[in-house]
Amino acid sequence: MGEIAGDELLEAEGHIWNHIFNFINSMSLKCAIQLGIPDAIHRHGPSPMALSLLVSSLKLHPNKTQFIYRLMRLLTHSGFFALKKEGYMLTNLSRLLLKDNPCSVTPFLLTMLKPTLTETWQFLSAWFQTNDHTPFEATHGIPFWEYMKSKPRDREAFNTSMANDARLVVSVLLEKYKCVFEGIGSLVDVGGGTGTMAKVIAMAFPQIECTVLDLPHVVVNLKADQPNLTYVEGDMFKVIPPADALLLKWMLHGWSDEECVKILKNCKTAITSNGHKGKVIVIDMVVDNKRDENSIKTQLFFDMLMMILAGGKEREEEEWAQLIKEAGFGGYNIIPIMGLRSIIEIYP
Repeated sequence: MGEIAGDELLEAEGHIWNHIFNFINSMSLKCAIQLGIPDAIHRHGPSPMALSLLVSSLKLHPNKTQFIYRLMRLLTHSGFFALKKEGYMLTNLSRLLLKDNPCSVTPFLLTMLKPTLTETWQFLSAWFQTNDHTPFEATHGIPFWEYMKSKPRDREAFNTSMANDARLVVSVLLEKYKCVFEGIGSLVDVGGGTGTMAKVIAMAFPQIECTVLDLPHVVVNLKADQPNLTYVEGDMFKVIPPADALLLKWMLHGWSDEECVKILKNCKTAITSNGHKGKVIVIDMVVDNKRDENSIKTQLFFDMLMMILAGGKEREEEEWAQLIKEAGFGGYNIIPIMGLRSIIEIYP
């Protein structure tokens, strides 16, 4: 094999194998959740749970109990569980998978690993050779957002996953950067879904009139239980209600550059109406190659996901700056305090 040493060839082969079998991590974690393993360990209490107790707590065929150890061995190696002499314990990772955790990532995991979505990746190379908008549309004959609209159960699971993420994000936001809401009298959560994030903001800041803007099928049956919270049916591509501040949480990454510019232009109109000058608060990823290896890998995973599903993208700062400029804004400020995501404040 030329001048490549044997040890280097073996290392290269192992690296390729890891990439080939990356899906095993995802599917093993999905299996553990569907079997109820994290919740079983949680119900056991703070002490380690012996393998025999774990096995007896699960609904398993008698012939399959012997294999749970091997599933747990992989997931323990990946950090989802900790193994003590007495048995298994939860870690910070598995606590985010508990069903009763209001910030649970489980609905998002189960949504992303549905066969409908994973099947799409099988047609990625074919998509590069066609004029189809996205691999999802090429595979299923319908855009991702239209598909979600037509599948109530899938839409409900997706909305739940976004609501759980909103709880996590807003808790960090109020802890680390509460001043982002100072001086604001009115706020519109653009594409705010069922309003989870707006509810928390409305409760934390009773002086702010909060509005959730989303499509009719999303908000039609929703009723506000707080006096400073309202739901409005609408389309952010057409018009956005005027306000001192607009919030776009994990929204723009799902759309193309042209679509984002259109949304941002509507945002500028909304925050500059009646002579006011407000701001747009974007919570989204800013791809940064200076991050640690795991962080940049996750950001690049999400970039591919957006390309596959919706024709969107994760953007570097230069790309964000170009969108903001094309939409007619005067300046922006990036605050990288949201983990893989950042706060981007945009000013007219």
